[in-house]
Amino acid sequence: MSRVLPPPESFEAQVALVIVGAGAAGLCAALAAKEAGADPILIERDAVPAGSTALSAGLIPAAGTRFQRAKGIADSPVLFADDIQRKAHHENDTALVEVVARESGPTVEWLAETYGLPFDVIDHFTYPGHSAMRMHGLPTRSGAELIDRLRSAAEAADVTILTESRVETLFADEQCRIRGVELTRADGGRERVGCDAVVLACNGYGGNAALVRELIPEMADALYFGHPGNQGEAVLWGRALAAQLAHLSAYQGHGSVATPHNILITWAVVAEGGFQVNAQGRRFSDETHGYSEQAAEVLRQPGEIAWDVFDARIAEIARQFEDFRAAEKGGALITADTLAELAARMRVPFASFAADCKEVEALKARGGADRFGRVFKPAQVLTPPYHAVKVTGALFHTQGGLAVDAQARVKRQDGGLFPNLFAAGGAAAGVSGETAAGYLSGNGLLTATVLGRLAGKAAAALA
Repeated sequence: MSRVLPPPESFEAQVALVIVGAGAAGLCAALAAKEAGADPILIERDAVPAGSTALSAGLIPAAGTRFQRAKGIADSPVLFADDIQRKAHHENDTALVEVVARESGPTVEWLAETYGLPFDVIDHFTYPGHSAMRMHGLPTRSGAELIDRLRSAAEAADVTILTESRVETLFADEQCRIRGVELTRADGGRERVGCDAVVLACNGYGGNAALVRELIPEMADALYFGHPGNQGEAVLWGRALAAQLAHLSAYQGHGSVATPHNILITWAVVAEGGFQVNAQGRRFSDETHGYSEQAAEVLRQPGEIAWDVFDARIAEIARQFEDFRAAEKGGALITADTLAELAARMRVPFASFAADCKEVEALKARGGADRFGRVFKPAQVLTPPYHAVKVTGALFHTQGGLAVDAQARVKRQDGGLFPNLFAAGGAAAGVSGETAAGYLSGNGLLTATVLGRLAGKAAAALA
């Protein structure tokens, strides 16, 4: 139960800063706070920090970095901010977009230079909606590596991490100042901890079926591909505190999760010239709008499934991602030397499948647009051997939450700010506008790392 109560007469312990959640946002907040001279404690429900970060590809979009310059990639925070706003139909708070775009590069370089995270830029393809190659990843291209390296950095910096501990109660006074929290340990023991500031870095509400049904009903019955701990505590606390909540209908979906294997298939298989067909062998949308909104498109198809169709050239690009390699090892990929053989193995009607394949390749030859508006490139012709993966649409994480300012301070419904409450990551409203269509690739880790760092700095100043 997530609740807000008046402060008790005393606390069992007193600390400078409490950070709730040890995902990317919480760990970045802790590292920044420690650098600024505060001594934070991180409270994490799991035995080992993982969260939504561990389930992702671990890619952080950032503009104007030395990694981009080393590869001759021209980019800027202004261009990045324009991309974010364009994808979200300008539904985002301008000041927040500007600060996350501006601080994205310094944040990635901070993690690389101060904590040794070996980033480089993915330069094989450009993610949908991005005007430049700006996705920064670690060698395995996995969120598990990102969270492990962040946790190791925090441990090396002597950050206190209380695992298997859960915060259910915030204590707030009449001036809306958070005076402390109550945590519950794995053995059932409870402890009231007073503090000078709080950073909410717990994730969204994707694991709370009731909230999903209330706020994003189109995904109420979708496969949930996020962390089960995302129960919406920040939203529930926000309601109790009369905080501003924003973009609660926004989320990141994905239209390419291998089924029944439940393994993410990178969108590179589509972005590099592949496409999707349904169980009838027909294409059904412009897949290049983005993988997030494609989740609902796939779920509208017969059987709530689709097939990713691509070739060996694209498969080689996709193999840089650990998830794709796992899907291949697990038997999710179908391979054939002819389209007829591929259709037979997919169990889709060959006539309709062949007609759409022929149309796509004809459009590529002349750089034309299809009936959905997708423009194909001549350099992306598919050649045998062909591949296909059966996929479904899934909900990954929500993008709505507590409205924050440019320092990650939580806003109140009356227009003011909470004096010592900050939010980042899934706890905070992101920069994806009001719907899944506003999600620009990497928005989740963008706001987790950037707002986490900003929240840690600002909270440390109070502590």
